Amino acid sequence: MAREARFWSAEQDGRVRCVLCPHNCLILPDKTGICRVRENVGGHLVSRNYGCLTSVALDPVEKKPLYHVEPGSLLLSVGSFGCNFKCEFCQNWSISQEEPRHVTLSPSDVVRMAQEQRNLKGNVTGIAYTYNEPTVWMEFILECARMAKDAGMRNVLITNGYMSREAREEVLPLVDALNVDVKAWDEGFYRELAHGRLEPVLRTIETFVKEGVWVEVTYLVIPGKNDDQGQVRGLAEWLRSLDSGIPLHLSRYFPAYRSREPVTPLPTLETLKTVADQFLHFVYIGNAWKKGYADTVCPECKEVLIERGGMEIEVSHVVDGSCPKCHRKLELVGKVWV
Repeated sequence: MAREARFWSAEQDGRVRCVLCPHNCLILPDKTGICRVRENVGGHLVSRNYGCLTSVALDPVEKKPLYHVEPGSLLLSVGSFGCNFKCEFCQNWSISQEEPRHVTLSPSDVVRMAQEQRNLKGNVTGIAYTYNEPTVWMEFILECARMAKDAGMRNVLITNGYMSREAREEVLPLVDALNVDVKAWDEGFYRELAHGRLEPVLRTIETFVKEGVWVEVTYLVIPGKNDDQGQVRGLAEWLRSLDSGIPLHLSRYFPAYRSREPVTPLPTLETLKTVADQFLHFVYIGNAWKKGYADTVCPECKEVLIERGGMEIEVSHVVDGSCPKCHRKLELVGKVWV
């Protein structure tokens, strides 16, 4: 469904300048920006994917992954198509880089679905904007998130963090949490393999953390590309400078899209976790199941507080939001659902 976009300005000769993300695309008439969903139609910028949903599912919050936001709860997860990156290794390339079949829903339709599921199951706490890059779906998200907030539901973004200051400032008051996918701790990697830049991503993380929005970070570990210990150390040390309680998810890579590197070895992930553990309280290994990889451990006394298997909670030992052994308060949004 086409809808006039926001975050743009008219330029000479019928061109428009999109300022939704740091690409700042100058778009010729009848052409789209890098994301392929923002099009210049008659000198006006139009969002081609407004209300177009390619994926709708009821997911555990842990699948996002968000391990410290209402653990054990469910989120209505919705996504469209398009992305402002072109990652060679994209794990969701069929919707981010192509235009698959979709259904058309309004923001009120999505919020109503979430409310119905909450009434039915009880532990549905909000809406996740995910699957493709939510930034390029911003007009729809802003409307939907306002309605969801009015209905007492949480809004979470699963994002690459590549958004402009203007977009950040507008969506920030509506968001309860986000997981930002940091591709690498290296500008060269971003330019060559993601076709973007690292610095704006860091500004997004920094802005949301400083404004008190809960942030978790995912780092997809690709053999021979970004699995250097120095990169993970640099990221973890920088995150600590913001807040040592920011959870870092080291995610296992599998070949996808145009990337054919081998699957990430588990020993590599374990070594990188050891590196990141020196700086952060909560470091998890994701996309690979092994006992302990996804458990939340008390930073003070090392008591296991939440045991996870796959993408859901098996056992919670948290008592009134705290460690039952040393009584340290756990960094947590909401409560643990068990």
